[in-house]
Amino acid sequence: MINKNELKYIQSFAHKKHWAQESVFIIEGPKMLEEAIKAKWVIEKIYATKQWEGELGNSGGDIEEIDDIMLSRISHLQTPNQVIALVQKKQYAAPLNYKENFTIVLDGIQDPGNLGTIIRTADWFGIHQILVTDDTAGFYNPKVIQSTMGSCFRVQVQVADIASVLMEAKLPVVGTLINGASVYAQQMPSKGFLIIGNESKGIRPNLKSLITQPVSIPNFGGAESLNAAVAAGIVMSHWKMGNS
Repeated sequence: MINKNELKYIQSFAHKKHWAQESVFIIEGPKMLEEAIKAKWVIEKIYATKQWEGELGNSGGDIEEIDDIMLSRISHLQTPNQVIALVQKKQYAAPLNYKENFTIVLDGIQDPGNLGTIIRTADWFGIHQILVTDDTAGFYNPKVIQSTMGSCFRVQVQVADIASVLMEAKLPVVGTLINGASVYAQQMPSKGFLIIGNESKGIRPNLKSLITQPVSIPNFGGAESLNAAVAAGIVMSHWKMGNS
């Protein structure tokens, strides 16, 4: 049975001060747990309803049975989903390989849902490394983690001094700009970077000056702008089509 201290501990993951400092992060739902186990991340503790406890298999984590009422109390979702788990954060020892990969760069993406969707979309198109500025939404924010639908376990996200990385790598830098050439008329580089800017401010000036291939997504209707995650997905799709 979960005691008061444990209940308070799990509920505290709703606050940045807690999830940013802890050595574990929270995931919810059988699908997320399955993805974590498949990717061999270390599961520290699992809270599951009786219905799901017998179906978890060899998860490697300490399993505690809870009822639906307790599940609703510790869940961060509007509709609790049978299983909640604490997973150890992973420290990557090896640096990212820019020379052999296409890397997404996120400049100040603020919305957790946008970040999670971009991670999930990158995974879909086979892009497995993302650099973010330090003012981008936190990777271990529960809202980010849940919106990745498991892609967080396959895509490596690192905070970096973006300008320094781009200058040192000396690779093509694609950037989404209003006045860029149509992305559909561009041959995307197989290796290099794609910068996606902040939802309202776009790409900041110091990074904009490092773009070697400015692109835009043509507007065929009346909308004033595209959601950042949608724009990222369109450009990633075009990149994949040109490099398959």
